[in-house]
Amino acid sequence: MRMQKLAAQIKDAAKKLLEEKKVDLVVGFAEGSLPLRGTPLFARTPEEADKLTWNRGCENNLANYLRKREGKVAVVAKGCDVRSIVALVKENQINRDNLYIIGVPCSGMIDRKKVNQLVGGKDVLEIEDNGDTVVIKGKDFSETARVADLLHNSCQDCRYGNPVVYDELIGELLPEKGEDDFAEIKEFEAKTAAERRAYLAEEFSKCIRCYACRNACPMCYCEECFVDCSTPQWIGKSAADIQDNILFQAVRVFHSAGRCADCGACERACPMGINLRLLTRKLVKDVKELFNAEAGVNMEDKAALATFTADDPEPFLVKE
Repeated sequence: MRMQKLAAQIKDAAKKLLEEKKVDLVVGFAEGSLPLRGTPLFARTPEEADKLTWNRGCENNLANYLRKREGKVAVVAKGCDVRSIVALVKENQINRDNLYIIGVPCSGMIDRKKVNQLVGGKDVLEIEDNGDTVVIKGKDFSETARVADLLHNSCQDCRYGNPVVYDELIGELLPEKGEDDFAEIKEFEAKTAAERRAYLAEEFSKCIRCYACRNACPMCYCEECFVDCSTPQWIGKSAADIQDNILFQAVRVFHSAGRCADCGACERACPMGINLRLLTRKLVKDVKELFNAEAGVNMEDKAALATFTADDPEPFLVKE
């Protein structure tokens, strides 16, 4: 019921903005062709805005569709979307004056892969959301499960379900969560260098170099990515070279250092199920510990790697 209420409020807000011509476009979500398959919707009329919805399948980071847009645009944005928007505003990729943020507190989106595993690969025809639980229905089965057990890993780790910036808030703010303990990253760091390298080699041997992770990331917006350069050629074109796969992912992550909102878009987009957030969260953790900085949490702080203070740690300068 909560999701249906939020969907109705989003529709009303979008229709009003379009009817009053306060915006030229509303970017939000429409129902997909399958359960938990919310799809981005670009509404330019009140009638089109009537297709807007909100449910546990609205997982895309809509910040990806806002860069360099002309005209006044409204966006339906959850916490991670807004953090990416803030980061893009600071990088002059979005004009804040032309953006109207319809903020929606988000308690997490359901991972279709976890649902598929739960029902043993059976076709899911309907998802009944009852708040803390969902009923997963198919042709000859009905399975009840806790929402908390089915959320994307990025949603389980998220500490910013509430949008940090908004022009209009839909629904009520959620209780604040505690600090992230980065338990899985600390476990990885505790491995030996050889063990870490072996793990990464095994993970990135799966990579088919489709670049879906890059394309899904709102912070990857270079007109020419280094992997596409031919003069010089930084990286080979074959996905069979594991070392090149690791290089691509390592450089991609380093480019997002201090900019990544840990929205999980890269990992969700990966068709091979690679644990991409291991690297992104490692950088999120390092930036937090070294510079006490997090991407997109407010409009005032400069990006961690775009500023300097005399207190910045410089362990790389110290010879042990």
